[in-house]
Amino acid sequence: MSRTSRNRDFQGARQARKDEFYTSLNDIELELKHYTNHFKGKVVYCNCDDPRSSNFFRYFSANFEKLGLKKLITACYRSHDACHSGRNDSDRGVYLKYTGGKKGNSTDAEEIDIKLFTGDGDFRGAESIKLLQQADIVVTNPPFSLFREYVAQLIDHKKKFLILGNMNAATYTEIFPLIQNDQMWYGPSIRSGDREFRVPDNYQITAAGSRVDEDGNKYIRVKGVRWFTNLDNPDRHVELGLQRAYSPEAYPKYANCDAIEVGITMDIPFDYDGPMGVPITFLDKYNPAEFKILGSSKTLGRPMSQIARKGTYQQGGLRFYLSNGDGTYRRMYERIVIRKSSRGC
Repeated sequence: MSRTSRNRDFQGARQARKDEFYTSLNDIELELKHYTNHFKGKVVYCNCDDPRSSNFFRYFSANFEKLGLKKLITACYRSHDACHSGRNDSDRGVYLKYTGGKKGNSTDAEEIDIKLFTGDGDFRGAESIKLLQQADIVVTNPPFSLFREYVAQLIDHKKKFLILGNMNAATYTEIFPLIQNDQMWYGPSIRSGDREFRVPDNYQITAAGSRVDEDGNKYIRVKGVRWFTNLDNPDRHVELGLQRAYSPEAYPKYANCDAIEVGITMDIPFDYDGPMGVPITFLDKYNPAEFKILGSSKTLGRPMSQIARKGTYQQGGLRFYLSNGDGTYRRMYERIVIRKSSRGC
């Protein structure tokens, strides 16, 4: 193997370990309770999960009969093997096909019939894709650093899914069109704040909020985590109940887009039918029957260089700007542009 290949392999393994955040059973239960009607007779695939320690496996195996599952498949990349077993890194990933009847919380590899991939178990590999093709619904916590690739694969294979990611992924060039076209949306159980995840034993924890429990397990807190899904649930169809009336003074227009600024979702005016810029957190409350997503500051904002003199505004990627009233402009955080659905585009 060449030095370049070894370096690439090493970098990939190191990044994989950084992406290993083990989701708590409580967070899984709080989200999955919204989708119980979707799973009867279905094959569920958790393709970033070591069945010997994954709480996704524990949840679905424990609720196999209750949900009416046909089959549960779990699989993981090779780095998980070392982190959970204490053995040296293996070049092969592991997987499990479960059809009920065994102890769902067992960690005995023989009892739950763990099998080895020929390769490393990467979700992009041929063996993993073959398992993906058997699945109806994919549920897991994928590598955050590979979120774009991961979602693209799910869309290409036309899979239903429920996955964790960073809320800012909603603004990615590859992800935002899926949200805009109602092919993907936030799940209901996580609205704000951060989430605690267990990490591998060799993970260096230095950030505030990290901890080690009495058994030596390490935990870190990750900000801005959301569930992403294309499984429908009743929370998507709740109207906001808007209370505020529009006035030009309270809702100024952007300098580089014909839309008004709405800094807080609940401040959306009930009597305004034009384009409105709202924060990303609007997606937590987004009802596709009530609003239409028109675009974002990345897609609809005009370059400020076409509008104002250099030095009167903070430069950077495309964002919306508000006039300060003195010839200078204030750069806004990322915005999504919406309009009430009754008026269309």
